[in-house]
Amino acid sequence: MAFSWFKSTHFLILALFISCANLTKTENESATNQMEQKNSKMDSATAKQPTHVQDLVLGANRTETYLPLLQNKRIGVVGNPSSLILKKIKPNGEKFYTHLVDSLLSRQVNIVKVFSPEHGFRGTADAGEKVKDGKDPKTGLNIISLYGSNKKPTSEQLKGIDLLVFDIQDVGVRFYTYIATLHYVMEAAAEQEIPVIVLDRPDPNGHYVDGPIMEKEHTGFLGMHAGVPLVHGMTIGEYAQMINGEKWLKNGIKTELTVIPMENYTHAMLYSLPVRPSPNLPNDTSINLYPSLGLLEGTNLNAGRGTDMQFQVIGSPLLPAAKYTFSYTPQLNFGSKSPKHNGELCHGIDLRQTPRMSSVDLTWIIDAYHDHTKKEAFFNTSNFTAHAGTAQLQKQIEAGKTMDEIRESWQEGLDTFKEKRAKYLIYK
Repeated sequence: MAFSWFKSTHFLILALFISCANLTKTENESATNQMEQKNSKMDSATAKQPTHVQDLVLGANRTETYLPLLQNKRIGVVGNPSSLILKKIKPNGEKFYTHLVDSLLSRQVNIVKVFSPEHGFRGTADAGEKVKDGKDPKTGLNIISLYGSNKKPTSEQLKGIDLLVFDIQDVGVRFYTYIATLHYVMEAAAEQEIPVIVLDRPDPNGHYVDGPIMEKEHTGFLGMHAGVPLVHGMTIGEYAQMINGEKWLKNGIKTELTVIPMENYTHAMLYSLPVRPSPNLPNDTSINLYPSLGLLEGTNLNAGRGTDMQFQVIGSPLLPAAKYTFSYTPQLNFGSKSPKHNGELCHGIDLRQTPRMSSVDLTWIIDAYHDHTKKEAFFNTSNFTAHAGTAQLQKQIEAGKTMDEIRESWQEGLDTFKEKRAKYLIYK
């Protein structure tokens, strides 16, 4: 394990202490509850944890490590429905969680404000939907939306805050916007000299690094940092250290950053999320397919939005039914108020039985482009390029390049990134 990150990060490792949050010694508080939003729960068939993760302790559950840092301070929390603390496990293995904000308030932590990313604090907004500021009905806390026109906390919004706690479940994909929110939170905090604590969580796609490389001219909210591949293979705590270490914040400033690491985690570990990280990633299969199918957002193809198979199916009215025998009709639903091809019969592919993937696979997109009956309408070029991070990928697909040929063009950038990434890894 590389140890160079000690130089720039106040990193806390208390290996000689027993965490009060170990899964066999869960947090001893009276109030226990599962996720409040029924629709935000992961599909029950995929929510059971494999036996080899039973010793895993998330950063949020290592309360004895970070609670002393919050004492006598005015705290801002950056969170969403995934900001959970494990409360207890029943003998039958059923797990109960409470939200980080509720847990900290019960411990008399002085939370003065909550910041929420895309999809909102309770996580019910569509992708790209404007989320307004407001009050949390349960706690009465002011909620500041960090999406839309206000992606970066202002100095006024940070006034009266002594320390920020960031706790959001990421999925390890560059265009998943939570790492962009992390960047802006770190940058705003650094400018106001406010320390940031990141409570680390697993990367469900952390077992590999792959995909097209973000080019500087295409950076934006779907990819803030040039040189980063589509799948970066880092936890959000490791990525925070990279943001600091590579001086990616404005003017090269650095955040006073503390990462609360997990215990007993490895990048190869199978980890099933207890709740949806966002409305349209309902289960482990969708999260695993998301790196490959997320690029469909910039095409004519529907990726399951408007169904309960989000990012597990591909379809379009313009694919030939004779070859694409699976069909479905997108409709308005939770998480998708305006799905692509709403109310139209889509012919496509059902990928719900796909084995766990360890690389980006564009074969489905390549084949669909070849078979599409209206190729001039297949790509939304600006959207596809923003997701891919490069204009080259669309050109390669249009030119008939194979998956192997396309992957070869990524290799030099992947090798460079992996060398850089190694400096910031916390886990094997």
